[in-house]
Amino acid sequence: MNANGYRDYFKVLGVERGADADTVKKAFRRLARQHHPDVNPGDKSAEARFKEVSEAYEVLSDPDKRRRYEQFGQYWSQMGGPAGGGGPGMDVDFGRYGNFDDFINDLLGRFGGSGGGAGGAAGFGGAPGGFGFGSGFPGGFGGGFPGPGGATARGGAANLDAEATLNLTYSEAFRGCERTLAVNEERVQVRIPAGVKAGSRLRLKGKGNLQPGTGRRGDLYLQLQLQEHPVWKLDGDQLRAELPLSLDELALGGEVRVATPDGEAAVQVPPGMTLGRSLRLKGKGWPVKGGRGDLLLTPVLKLPEMLSPEERSLLEQLRQARSADPRSGWIQAAKL
Repeated sequence: MNANGYRDYFKVLGVERGADADTVKKAFRRLARQHHPDVNPGDKSAEARFKEVSEAYEVLSDPDKRRRYEQFGQYWSQMGGPAGGGGPGMDVDFGRYGNFDDFINDLLGRFGGSGGGAGGAAGFGGAPGGFGFGSGFPGGFGGGFPGPGGATARGGAANLDAEATLNLTYSEAFRGCERTLAVNEERVQVRIPAGVKAGSRLRLKGKGNLQPGTGRRGDLYLQLQLQEHPVWKLDGDQLRAELPLSLDELALGGEVRVATPDGEAAVQVPPGMTLGRSLRLKGKGWPVKGGRGDLLLTPVLKLPEMLSPEERSLLEQLRQARSADPRSGWIQAAKL
């Protein structure tokens, strides 16, 4: 500090005067960690230095305060607004914080910034079906309050809402299920209703990020995704699948056994079933409000990998007896 009481906050943080917000934040985090009283127990000079870098960050991280500081120098706090809660000689009660990260995140929240690092919602992790988010120390200052929209405008509270993706099997999504998630070291029971689809969003009120020192907590939003199924495909409210049919079933038609989400069922295949058309089973598809969607089965020709001597003989007879050329007119129409 100069004799006239002026602090060069840029020099305090070791940044250029034109440094952007990210550069200022990184410098503050580095110096705050270096001089924090927990890292330097009993060192009064380190504590004083810590308060100095905190004061500098409070001013330079606030666009309005920084503008007044750059314009009016040591008189910035008297020009156009109050100095704020963290001005010169700010008093910090370190004893009420459980650890270093709690203090940093609370301080960043009070200064109107976001404690989260690059990537925002990357605070989520852990084993499939579970989530854990919170402090990123050591190795950085993760934690923070990631979520939709990030922090609110200066002067407002941080947005503590958070998001995560939850993968479900088709069976879980079709029938509904319960999942136990680990959220901020808390086990949370989540009920997934029957009939959810990929992209559905569930809100868990009061299960988002926690703001240290205030007890405020946001909401957790679960983005639902469906794992691929070897048979079923969801198309809107309709459930689709391919239906393997033999050559004789396609040609002659008849009753065949098929799979549905509720078990096996018998359906009637019309004679001369054309590939590409679908059989519709009304009310046998995906759960929807007030009932069920339709189930669409699209026939595909399924030939045996090996023909028995009898099958081969019958197919030879069919070739000899065939009355129509399946490519009649096709070759002519295909000429360019």
